[in-house]
Amino acid sequence: MPFFRCVLLVSCLSVAASAQTADQIMERVAVNQDASLQARTHYIYVQHAHVRSLKGNTVRCDETTDARIVPTEKGYKQVLLKLDGRVLHKGKYIAYTEKDVQAAAKDAKSTEKDSDDIHVILADKDDDSTDMDLVENMRDNLTKDPKAKDGMSAGLFPLTTDEQKDYIYTLVGREPMNGRETFHVRFQPKDKDDFGWKGDAWIDAEAYQPVLVRTALSRNIPFAVRTLLGTSLPGLGFSVTYEPEPGGVKDAPWFPVTFGTEFKLHVLFFFNREVVIDVHNRDFEQTHVTSTLHAGGEVQ
Repeated sequence: MPFFRCVLLVSCLSVAASAQTADQIMERVAVNQDASLQARTHYIYVQHAHVRSLKGNTVRCDETTDARIVPTEKGYKQVLLKLDGRVLHKGKYIAYTEKDVQAAAKDAKSTEKDSDDIHVILADKDDDSTDMDLVENMRDNLTKDPKAKDGMSAGLFPLTTDEQKDYIYTLVGREPMNGRETFHVRFQPKDKDDFGWKGDAWIDAEAYQPVLVRTALSRNIPFAVRTLLGTSLPGLGFSVTYEPEPGGVKDAPWFPVTFGTEFKLHVLFFFNREVVIDVHNRDFEQTHVTSTLHAGGEVQ
């Protein structure tokens, strides 16, 4: 094919692609995401999460977990494989594991107030145990949503058919992202009074799958509410990256592979923390039969 015809063909394809509207692009994304959600039910994988609570520059609590994600007919099950944590107590860090947390729950009536034992720290319900609760609650809220199908809270990113109906999408343009040619699409709730998510999505121009999504609250919490409850969440937002299942299988489903957020939390005018969350999904394994999850994380 002569060179000028190749150039003309590429130009025509580019014009055709750019002529698509944001709604048309996102309609294809919705179809693919719906299919991906179904395809993900045939995979098990390990979810690695690192969550920290900071006061200023000081780490108050730091937890790292590994959990196995196993699909079920209605969603998924998650079993904790490993937990390593540390909490700041009286100027020094006290290390703990999943077994320590479980034992502390059974020993909540401990009276050794001056002990550095993790069981006592949890039982005292002071700032130390509050930071531990904050870290674990944030991780659970984002990775243990019973309505989700992929080990990540549903509704954070408006990509599926059900979620898209409540959003307005605007095409910003085409640009490279994470080594792929993408459509850059901006979104916001149709209802301006909705406390939903606004943000940007970079959509693979060939696969019509999300490559990167970044969100922020669509509007600030009203001042009257902040004053009444003494609560503020400045900087709250999330980012997630997607990739096709790394096994190299043709038409493999795309998975959320990393998830992160970093925001400040002000509660009752005196409890100020910065929370940092970093989640990675890895060790994907395709299954062809119904999976049963047993104690200790074994899958059959």
